[in-house]
Amino acid sequence: MNQDRSRTAYQESAAGLARRALGALRGAEGTAMVAAHVESAQDPGAALAAIRILGADTFAPVVLAGAPLHPEDAAAIALAFSALPPGRDVPLPPPAGPEGPWLMAWRDWGTVTLLTVLTGRGDARLTAPRPALPADAAPADDAAGWAEWSVRMGQLSTLALPGLDGPVHDAARRSPLALARGATRAVLRRDYPTAARIARWLAWLRSDGVRLPLDAGPLVEHIGLLAGGDRPALDTAISRRLIAL
Repeated sequence: MNQDRSRTAYQESAAGLARRALGALRGAEGTAMVAAHVESAQDPGAALAAIRILGADTFAPVVLAGAPLHPEDAAAIALAFSALPPGRDVPLPPPAGPEGPWLMAWRDWGTVTLLTVLTGRGDARLTAPRPALPADAAPADDAAGWAEWSVRMGQLSTLALPGLDGPVHDAARRSPLALARGATRAVLRRDYPTAARIARWLAWLRSDGVRLPLDAGPLVEHIGLLAGGDRPALDTAISRRLIAL
């Protein structure tokens, strides 16, 4: 399978896993939805890559809806990391660009961290060191660069979940206005997938008790009405859950 076909297969599988996660978040999926995704896949390799791509959002039904973490799901996630260990080139949803490995490293860190927290045990076979942040990790509210920074934060939206905290979250806490500007800009540009990702950080900040420059609830509902696709639907559903906390 050539690289373009591999990327397409991974993205399609990730979209399917996002649908399962959304169903589980809404209470419509059965148990072991991650394991079921792998077991029913025509391409098990793509299904395992989808776990790496979706990242910590595979745990959204657990940390936001109180669903139990099925042991088979934990095993499937661990298998994804042993079969496709961090550092191996796994195509990311576009835009990957030169920051692709850095973004994947943060997604892996979030997934392994939540897996360890939820299972109550570490696994020496699962390692995903926390990456360093770039120098412009959090622009001041009156500084330039907020547009590019907010898009990059949107690409890290899988970290906007309960149970995770670290430098990326501290950066979000320092710059709520930049995130609000970024989400509003994405809506005005009709880039609803980006808007949905950035809005997740605003929803997370609200759940964290941070005062926001806008009301995240109506923004999320507006994005939910206009955004299409499985991943934006999952992002919006997660934002609603965060706001309700």
